[in-house]
Amino acid sequence: MIPPVYVVGASGRSGVALCRALLAADMPFVPVVRNAARWAATGLAGTPRLLDLLAPDPAALAGAEQIVSCAHARHASALLHISPAEKHVFLGSTRRYSRWTDAHGDGVRAGEAAFRADGRPGVMLHPTMIYGAAGENNVQRLAALLRRLPFVPLPGGGQSLVQPIHQSDLTRCILAALDTDWDGPQVVTIAGPAPLTYAEFVRAVARAAGLRPPRIVPVAGAILRAVAPLTRLPGLPRIGTDEIRRLLEDKAFDITLMRRMLGVDPMPLEAGLALTFQEHADARP
Repeated sequence: MIPPVYVVGASGRSGVALCRALLAADMPFVPVVRNAARWAATGLAGTPRLLDLLAPDPAALAGAEQIVSCAHARHASALLHISPAEKHVFLGSTRRYSRWTDAHGDGVRAGEAAFRADGRPGVMLHPTMIYGAAGENNVQRLAALLRRLPFVPLPGGGQSLVQPIHQSDLTRCILAALDTDWDGPQVVTIAGPAPLTYAEFVRAVARAAGLRPPRIVPVAGAILRAVAPLTRLPGLPRIGTDEIRRLLEDKAFDITLMRRMLGVDPMPLEAGLALTFQEHADARP
């Protein structure tokens, strides 16, 4: 009998996508969430186990043999401390490679260190920008901005590289990780098939959303950070100063390990964006 997959953070975007995939594959799972009402709102079957990772109760993971954590990687240490499982799959983030220090990236690095020190087999997957999940705010927020602005101001003209991954490919990577016998704790970066400039990404989103190609206006990063608070106005998608700063660094990654160890060949951006906007249109009332 296949042991159930305990999904920590099952009510989040990646957690819900994984639970749907497990359900479709007829694989048993146990949702582990902090808020039972949020799990009920997903409409998925299953009685959740309640777990607050700020004050973790071992009873929530009793009987677990394999755990996927879709919670922030900063919680890896607390989860491992109470986990009886022999296999773990953690979601990290390529923010751990950023040269800009912040709480998010520091938390991922701390979680990775705790996972490696624990020694039990499994993998921490570091995805780059994730798009295509229900309610995601990367592509859809950008499309909302493109509908309102006659031009797009980007630091350096948007020449920094990005390599987004579709949610369905992330889910495939998690399923493959569960099906892999890991030799101790491993780390694998997962991303889309090829990097492109952020300006090219913006134009691709515009095409997929049925919008005219946007005019890209190069602007100094310092100026954009200064005006970022204006995006708090009603009707404008909010953009943080930290997001603008990260637009100045390349986020391109070698996915050889993803292909070799997980057997996942990610879909091209154009295909992923077409799927994303079709699903968004289908979800409208």
